[in-house]
Amino acid sequence: MSNQRCSPLVREPLPAVHGAELARTFKALGDRVRLQLLSLIASHAGGEACVCDLTGAFDLAGPTISHHLKVLREAGLTAGERRGTWIHYRV
Repeated sequence: MSNQRCSPLVREPLPAVHGAELARTFKALGDRVRLQLLSLIASHAGGEACVCDLTGAFDLAGPTISHHLKVLREAGLTAGERRGTWIHYRV
């Protein structure tokens, strides 16, 4: 979400469309696993991490990690690029 599209909340009421965007972002960040994933990706060398670097940090199945990464991507918090068989994520 761009700051150019959303005025500060104290100047004018939040338009419904921007409220929906913010709610999706806050919902994505409202899960501790997703917060940890975001932190791991952002702090990884070079600012990006392979999904193979992320799965070992959790006691969760691969499909569960993939779901959380999808939620972060759909909320616009991460981007992914396929390289061979792995996807590399960046904030």
